[in-house]
Amino acid sequence: MAKHSLAQRCSLIGLLLIVLSACGGGAATTAPQSTATAAADAPSPTPLISFEIEPTATQAPSDLPANFSGQHALELATQQMQWVPRDTGSEGWQATGDWIIATLTGYGWDVEEQYFPVPEGKQGRNIIAKRGTGPLKIIGAHYDARRYADQDPDPAKRQQPVPAANDGASGVAVLLELARVLQPDTLNEEVWLVFFDAEDNGDIGDWGWTLGSADLAPKLPRAPEAVVVVDMVGDADQQLYYEMNSTPALREQIWKVAADLGYTSFIAEPKTSVLDDHTAFIAQGYPAVDIIDFDYPVWHTTADTIDKLSAQSLETVGRTLETWLTQQ
Repeated sequence: MAKHSLAQRCSLIGLLLIVLSACGGGAATTAPQSTATAAADAPSPTPLISFEIEPTATQAPSDLPANFSGQHALELATQQMQWVPRDTGSEGWQATGDWIIATLTGYGWDVEEQYFPVPEGKQGRNIIAKRGTGPLKIIGAHYDARRYADQDPDPAKRQQPVPAANDGASGVAVLLELARVLQPDTLNEEVWLVFFDAEDNGDIGDWGWTLGSADLAPKLPRAPEAVVVVDMVGDADQQLYYEMNSTPALREQIWKVAADLGYTSFIAEPKTSVLDDHTAFIAQGYPAVDIIDFDYPVWHTTADTIDKLSAQSLETVGRTLETWLTQQ
């Protein structure tokens, strides 16, 4: 997630209003607390590449419940903490992506890689898992982490990598636990679980924000019925307000599911305007929602560690999405 100066924010807000106007969306009514924007010169589309791998990830314990387990999701987030840093192109990033693929194939999903160019002569890698038939729904999260903890209160730590327990690992954990529990016979649609790359290193050298989603959105083979991005959802003090750039009808639909399940941390009131991985899909005219709790004091610091996460917070988001995907 990116945070900009007031002048940068005003410029981005103007751009966003143009995009939302073209897509039929409503204008934001409060200033954004966070903005991340896809680079204007997003990489040219490249084809999706089929990927096969022998599963090497540790299999889920056999005694887990059939439904989404917040405790298992927390364990999946914890596993990612062995790889720091995880910025695009690093060894930790490579290992994390390989582990994600192995876990997904171990759960029986069809997995593809999508490569795209990023700065410093590197390649980004989106990971796409597919299951089911029917209308397309995409659930996404970014798996890369910010290279520098430039918001750390200690200047001496601002060149250190962000551990990214919440801003990265929490969303990945939700998607991987959904991969475990979403079986083909429970789905009424085709579901893609997309692990976006190169989301979080904007304003570092020549890097832009949300490069992976910006590359994927224009090349989808068909229009998705819905795109849901989960980002920074593991905070123990979870407060999931309406993200104001999200598609209102889809946003209200998901928040109603949460309310029906009794989850009070989904708060049906607007608070933040965020440019995140959902933004590229909104720009293409697709319904998209960002589920995010940006009220996170240790964002982009070295203190974004696993002790800040809650199994219950992860379960709240995971059960809501599991229900939303299977009840219709």
